[in-house]
Amino acid sequence: MKIETKVAKFNEPLYLESGRILESYELIYETYGELNEDKSNVIVVCHALAGSHHAAGRYADEAKPGWWDKLIGDGKAIDTRKYFVICSNNLGSTFGSTNALSIDPTTKKEYRLKFPILTISDIVKAQMKLYKSLGIEKAKAVVGGSMGGMQALCYSIEFPNFAEHVFALATTAYTRPWAIAINKIAIESIRHDPAFKDGFYSKDDLEAQGLPGLAIGRMAGLIAYLSPELFNKKFGRDYARTDGLYELFGRFEVERYLEYNAYSFPKIFDPLSYLYICKTMNIFDAGRNEDTLENSFKKVNCKLHLISFSDDMLFFPDEMEEIRDIMIKIGKGDQITYKMVESESGHDSFLVEVEKFDEHIINLLENN
Repeated sequence: MKIETKVAKFNEPLYLESGRILESYELIYETYGELNEDKSNVIVVCHALAGSHHAAGRYADEAKPGWWDKLIGDGKAIDTRKYFVICSNNLGSTFGSTNALSIDPTTKKEYRLKFPILTISDIVKAQMKLYKSLGIEKAKAVVGGSMGGMQALCYSIEFPNFAEHVFALATTAYTRPWAIAINKIAIESIRHDPAFKDGFYSKDDLEAQGLPGLAIGRMAGLIAYLSPELFNKKFGRDYARTDGLYELFGRFEVERYLEYNAYSFPKIFDPLSYLYICKTMNIFDAGRNEDTLENSFKKVNCKLHLISFSDDMLFFPDEMEEIRDIMIKIGKGDQITYKMVESESGHDSFLVEVEKFDEHIINLLENN
């Protein structure tokens, strides 16, 4: 599989939904496979909150491959022998695209808390400018899960003639109070951590010491991304062998798991980026520019494919069923498919239980 990582620089304004303007910006992106002569084999992949442009394959020094390597690659559901796959790091994210720690060209200083609030629409608009710069006018498909699914829905509504197929996995048409409440734990934990220093922390300090507030917020996310059944199966009531049962801070294995995964997270993910992304997800509403969701989905021209997961505790299956029902109600039943996967890994099933839906994606791409 041919993999290339590039940075696109845009010295032109990006007009944001908030009324703010990014005078210039950068997007780092990764491509897989070869673009055919008429540029008709493009598949766009959109990443979730903590994801990046590195969706598949493995760098020489990497212990793990890209985050959706089970789905993307030679001979896989998104077959890079056939398709040219492109995944860009979201604007505002921490892995190389313009974000809160980038330099504001007007002040020559880091944006920090002066970085503008972004919407899913802003992120997608920036990506569309990237495709235009590459001479790509249409895509065979757009595929994304969770926050990436929000982007996929945005493509189907706001750029209805761009993609033939749109696959939205483990997502929602608008963020409900439950998900906003989970994000609130992270937001408050970060804001009130003394090491955050009101947004003026040292990046070197975070890499060396981490940020407990972000780690605590990440724990809340990890709980929502999995499921009670998975916790029961994976950990039971097992107690850490190194800890005493009657030690005040002795730990169950589930506690050790949360500590291990959460406290390493701030060393790779910037807390300001986390705050801005949480805000972006919280304010997402596919119907915000219309009177109703129905009016938004009336714009859809593509084949829209929804995949939910039975034990998803972040974006519940009925949230995606609502989209299906709206499409049917407005007379677009022939443009919608819906599959609920009987999953065992909670919200993260879209990443780890690929074998339960990859054939479904292959069939839809090849037979529709």
